[in-house]
Amino acid sequence: MTETILQKLLELEQSENIKILYACESGSRAWGFASPDSDFDVRFIYVRPVNNYLGITELPDHVGLPVNEVLDIGGWDIKKSLTLFLKSNSTLYEWLQSPIVYQEHTAFADDLHKLMPEYFSLRSGANHYLSMAYNTLRDDLQTEEVKLKRYFYSLRPALACLWIIEKQTVPPMEFEPLRGMITNTEVQNAIDELLEKKKDAVEKAMIAPVTILNQWLSDTLDWCKERISELPSEKKYPDELNKLFRKYIQP
Repeated sequence: MTETILQKLLELEQSENIKILYACESGSRAWGFASPDSDFDVRFIYVRPVNNYLGITELPDHVGLPVNEVLDIGGWDIKKSLTLFLKSNSTLYEWLQSPIVYQEHTAFADDLHKLMPEYFSLRSGANHYLSMAYNTLRDDLQTEEVKLKRYFYSLRPALACLWIIEKQTVPPMEFEPLRGMITNTEVQNAIDELLEKKKDAVEKAMIAPVTILNQWLSDTLDWCKERISELPSEKKYPDELNKLFRKYIQP
């Protein structure tokens, strides 16, 4: 599949007249809990020729291919990406930590990675992950049958939120280091059981609610919510990101 993905990225570069600076896996395959039929969520950051940025009209800030059951390929323009980096967009910070990198022609990702501690807003990131985890718990995990994969869509952001509050650093993208935050053995065992099931289950697999996980999620999110306001939230300035923008749009 990697060869197919690389070919698709090359076709996009040629058809859109762009250069892809960084391309990675962004979904469950990168998080560490893919199902056998999980699709490939490929995300990338690209740059156009310098003259494209000097006109009076705004260019599209994203390109991609039609989504199918196997491939979901899409990317953001460098200007959009750096703007979102300044705003501490958690999705972008995850891309830059992906364990599956398909394409990287430059040091662009490394340059951004070095700036992550400076630009990541702990309070904004914690609120983002808290909202993701809480919404999934409330909307998807309260019925008589629930989708197996939705547990991980609540556990991972809950743990990321917990990581931010306790460690006050950018949380890792992958689930395995995040789950190290859990000290309750019964909760860890319940997660192990779900991971084993997910290895063989289709994306739409349903299970009965796991009471101990629901309770852990509820308690943890309540605890996090009380402490987020204590996290720093400082205004960030774009100087270093402007330098990167100018560096990578050079012909």
